[in-house]
Amino acid sequence: MSNAADLAHVIFSIVSQIAINILEGNPMIAGLDLGGTKLAEAIFSDEGEIFHKDVHELKGREGSGVGAMVGERLEALLAISGHEVDAVGVSVPGIYFKDHGSVWAPNIPGWESYPLLSELQNGAGSKVKVVIDSDRACYILGEVWQGAAQGLRDAIFIAVGTGIGAGIMSDGNVLRGAHDISGAIGWLALDRPYLRRYKNYGCFEYQASGAGIARMACDYLEDDGAYAGVLRSMPPEEITAKDVFNAYGRNDGIARQVIRNAVEFWGMAAANMVSLFDPDKIIFGGGVFGPAADLIGDIRTEAQKWAQPVSFKKVSMEVSTLKGDAGLYGAGMLALSALKKQEGDNV
Repeated sequence: MSNAADLAHVIFSIVSQIAINILEGNPMIAGLDLGGTKLAEAIFSDEGEIFHKDVHELKGREGSGVGAMVGERLEALLAISGHEVDAVGVSVPGIYFKDHGSVWAPNIPGWESYPLLSELQNGAGSKVKVVIDSDRACYILGEVWQGAAQGLRDAIFIAVGTGIGAGIMSDGNVLRGAHDISGAIGWLALDRPYLRRYKNYGCFEYQASGAGIARMACDYLEDDGAYAGVLRSMPPEEITAKDVFNAYGRNDGIARQVIRNAVEFWGMAAANMVSLFDPDKIIFGGGVFGPAADLIGDIRTEAQKWAQPVSFKKVSMEVSTLKGDAGLYGAGMLALSALKKQEGDNV
């Protein structure tokens, strides 16, 4: 079968699924999950079935260029669905300020206060509801809708990637705080004394994020002149968390110190979440979990030392079942929740 025939078959399949959904009277929703380097998109049924999914690289876009790309993909989703999408949810890699519809995204240059909501809503038109939230809020929403937190009203998603954040659901509500910044746990105070190097990240993120694991490896290399392992042969500025985990698998001394340190920090952070929020479940996700998935047992052992003991006995810990799609499903859940709220307001 030719590429053109393959594409036609895919389009026919998508259109057929969408048509069936429409005939059955079910709402159609879409999700966009924006990261620092890529944009994922999907069209969902209200039951979480994916009719269409795709991923696009940002390719160095900045500022309004990223905004334009998100708008273009939203228009494409509406076209794919035959303009039958009722609501669109958007997950953004930073803070969404709901009072003025703007986004602060530190990994996207020019997005200190980007007016994303008005831009997307103008492009979508008045018939399509557009809703936006932070990626960490979307992670826990995704897990509650289709992942490891289904049926739970109290659960926390600890996202460990380039940075660290937490999506916190308490009594069925995602906590956003007075200024929409709740869950910025990279700034948890987990070490003492305070060091100036924590200023831009917080001590937790400095030591135990993906970028932090690479930073700590460089710190240990600088302090240990006698070390001659695999990490010594790499330019320090090029070391990544993946390199450290690979070295850890080979029983490298510095890699083991770095990962052991990260496990301690992940365990302390989880313990603090248990003691503060008494959740049913803590879910670890993000790019680092991944390679750190096998360390959940060690993290739980560390957390037990620090957590409120009665609550700790009742909490479970596991790795995200949605993996890299948690934010995308969460964006879909945002859209679905907005529709349900709108229907309730119209009753």
